[in-house]
Amino acid sequence: MAATGTEQQGAEAFYVTTPIYYVNDAPHLGHAYTTVAGDVLTRWHRQRGEKVWYLTGTDEHGQKIMRTAQAHGVSPQEWCDKLVEESWRPLWEHLEIANDDFIRTTEQRHTDRVREFVQDLYDKGEIYQGGYEGPYCVGCEEYKSADQLLDGEGEFAGQQICAVHKKPVELLKEENYFFKLSEYGPRLLEFYEANPGFIQPESARNEVVNFVKQGLQDLSISRSTFDWGVRVPWDDKHVIYVWIDALLNYATAAGYGSDQARFESTFPANVHLVGKDILRFHAVIWPAMLLANGLPLPGRVFANGWLMVGGEKMSKSNLTGIKPQDLTDHFGVDAYRWYFLRAIAFGQDGSFSWEDFTARYTSELANDFGNLASRVGAMTVKYFGGTLPEATDTGAAEQVVIDGLAQAAADADVRIGEELDFAGGIEAVFALVRKVNLYLTEQEPWKVAKDESPAAQARLATILYTAAEALRATAVLLNPVMPATAEKLWASLGAQAPLGALADQRLATVADWGQLPAGAQVTKGEILFPRLEEPARQG
Repeated sequence: MAATGTEQQGAEAFYVTTPIYYVNDAPHLGHAYTTVAGDVLTRWHRQRGEKVWYLTGTDEHGQKIMRTAQAHGVSPQEWCDKLVEESWRPLWEHLEIANDDFIRTTEQRHTDRVREFVQDLYDKGEIYQGGYEGPYCVGCEEYKSADQLLDGEGEFAGQQICAVHKKPVELLKEENYFFKLSEYGPRLLEFYEANPGFIQPESARNEVVNFVKQGLQDLSISRSTFDWGVRVPWDDKHVIYVWIDALLNYATAAGYGSDQARFESTFPANVHLVGKDILRFHAVIWPAMLLANGLPLPGRVFANGWLMVGGEKMSKSNLTGIKPQDLTDHFGVDAYRWYFLRAIAFGQDGSFSWEDFTARYTSELANDFGNLASRVGAMTVKYFGGTLPEATDTGAAEQVVIDGLAQAAADADVRIGEELDFAGGIEAVFALVRKVNLYLTEQEPWKVAKDESPAAQARLATILYTAAEALRATAVLLNPVMPATAEKLWASLGAQAPLGALADQRLATVADWGQLPAGAQVTKGEILFPRLEEPARQG
């Protein structure tokens, strides 16, 4: 994913960002979906042995936050502090998100740098003063064009509503400062052409290219009708538009204006993960801002689809905002991390249902993967006292497993590490799991064990070694997806003592056969994915 355009620069760290999330309420499944995806991607690159920087955080300015805080009878800062410390940070810890930084847009390390960045644009003549009047959606914090509005129905009949939030827009008129976005259309189109992988998936790229080809309008980058935001440095009657403020987190967290060495070794991001509803901000406005200030552009903007429940986009405004804890309490954290990336093609919309989660958990996690780990551990303990035997009878059947591992490792590395095809990468690993299950079914070690001849015992030893060695590799390949489960499997295989920590195993050599040495102390271990008791309530 190295930069390919003349205006891009490769960064020493593999730098991945999520959107910074609005803290007008607690996080829901949609927020967690993007954050888990970024976590798996960055854990994968750590497993490669790369230097990684993973950033997430919260967007805390703007009219929507101000109104939410007022509705709760507290100041905007008090509201943000409460939500961040009681809801957002605890959820990322609960979901085992290994972010390297968490930035809040109310932090001084951010606000000072935002003022400097915008002042630089102003000094360069990229910003001018003007007036604007138009329909404004507070939920989106954005002026809306006619094609972004719908005719209201029911209680909103006769009004125009935001197509995203399904609530009436407000007619806003104010004197603002404008960024000369219209001048950057040709340069952006040239950049998109030179860097076809900059916006993904392809449907997202086509949307942005068509939008820019229609011609860009200058962007209002300040607000004067409220005061909850970063003050415009040359005119304190205005605050900086929340989206300009928010987008700059990707630079300020990386050391822009404060730590030049770290900034140069980290920025720009290799991958910006965004929801498709905020794609234009990241694929049009953000690169234009960077071009205007002479900074390098990110490697890729990847727009994931929406999670759907009952045909509706999951959000707080339409009451489909299921809490992640509703699912982790029942299925467990690792199964949660696995399910959404396994069941939904990243970049496309996907529907969630409790029934589908239950079916996949039972079939793939409990029956295929968990049962395989239990059987191999139990048979090694039963037939060899827990000491992994040596494989001395390797033949064609074992070669199928060995080749299957090589294929799984190669496919998963490309799909997850390069293409962000998490579903395809996870499927590649589970194809190996199924192959090992089939191998055991065909080799029938429980029958071979009844023959006490040296030849039969050598065969039994080879069968169990082959399965255990395949599980060794499976633990490494699934560590970025299901870290707690992978650690349990690593421990049950007795791999720590001879091979070292699971986090230190490298994907480049994961398929090298024979790494788990004979003599490793294998235990049955705890059941990785227990059978589920159906809850009284389903959602």
